[in-house]
Amino acid sequence: MTQKLITQRLELTLLTKNDAVFIAVLVNTAGWIKFIGDRNVHSLADAEKYIEKIMANPNINYRVIKTKENMEPVGVISFIKRDYLEHWDIGFALLPQACGKGFAYEGTMAVLQHNAACGNHPKFLATVLPDNTVSVGLLHKLGFHFEKNIAADAGTLMLFAADAANFKGYVTGV
Repeated sequence: MTQKLITQRLELTLLTKNDAVFIAVLVNTAGWIKFIGDRNVHSLADAEKYIEKIMANPNINYRVIKTKENMEPVGVISFIKRDYLEHWDIGFALLPQACGKGFAYEGTMAVLQHNAACGNHPKFLATVLPDNTVSVGLLHKLGFHFEKNIAADAGTLMLFAADAANFKGYVTGV
């Protein structure tokens, strides 16, 4: 797996234990807790354990979004093979101060293009709570379409899909 993806304004690196301080902040933001859920990460040690769990699971990939401007982390893009979904699920979360700047679109597009280029994914999925209108809007902008509502632990989720062929194109990897 490519260690780093580079876009015009961002570098996306694979999650490591060095990201523990950032993850401890991100997973405790109001948006994460409301739309993704409380991960019970309340200390640096909790964040390290959370990251270790992610890194140990081959069905979970997190990329940390860093701005080229100052190399500060501003969010994550997740790519997860969930038991209840036929294809891999793309997700995104940003710090509140990074929202509305196009970072989620740019980073998610890079991850989708990278995974489309690998040729292992005919289709991408995304799940979102119905009241997460900002994420729904971003999924539409990315070219995803609503397929159906599904039941999950978090309640009813909206399931969106996009053909991987739509994302085959240029992406820079280092």
